[in-house]
Amino acid sequence: MIYNLIIAQYAQTGTHISGSNLMIYGIFIFFALLSWIIQRILKSKFKKYSEIAMPNGMTGKDVAEKMLRENGINDVKVQHIGGQLTDHYNPATKIVNLSDEVYLSNSIAAAAVAAHECGHAVQHATSYPFLNMRSKMVPSVSFASKWMQWILLAGIFTISSFPQLMIAGIVLFALTTLFSFVTLPVEINASRRAVTWLSNAGITNNSTYPMATDALRWAAYTYVVAALSSLATLVYYILIFLGGRGRN
Repeated sequence: MIYNLIIAQYAQTGTHISGSNLMIYGIFIFFALLSWIIQRILKSKFKKYSEIAMPNGMTGKDVAEKMLRENGINDVKVQHIGGQLTDHYNPATKIVNLSDEVYLSNSIAAAAVAAHECGHAVQHATSYPFLNMRSKMVPSVSFASKWMQWILLAGIFTISSFPQLMIAGIVLFALTTLFSFVTLPVEINASRRAVTWLSNAGITNNSTYPMATDALRWAAYTYVVAALSSLATLVYYILIFLGGRGRN
């Protein structure tokens, strides 16, 4: 929606869309298409691995509790949460939340997801720097996510008379972009901890280990694309600001 309004503003001011703008639009389309492709592949992978049972019959709940226990973590609970793709670790409450498709499932996908979320609990217990940084950023990022689109939109329409508003919007968006990049090592590290533990603990074997690794690898790709897409959007807003200032 905001992009349509931005284009409308260009039309109202009689500004032609330059080659650089076309390039930016092309980048947006590229990342949108790439994100769609990765999401499709990810869903296909998880559907496939959700239909393959673990040889030992352990459910996601079993895997999570065992990983926590073997890492000496006794103050973190594992509980069921409704919905799909709602799996997450909450460092504030010290709870590993596992969704319908993971908690009672004994599939390879369930084991991989459960171990990944427990990887975050291990990060928390060992004071993993990037997790600590991300946790501290959450309140400010929540504020930025709530207001930045409206501030940016208002800033675009008042760029000539009140450019400070656009700057404020860009700063807020930059904060969310930084959050996306801080999230990358957190998620990648949690997946590495997960697959390493699954192998060392004998949860996976020579045939199931590559499947668990493959599922988590494609999940990580979604975070990479999200971070790069956020960066491209940030650059776009900066170009709008510079272009608007340059016309004054």
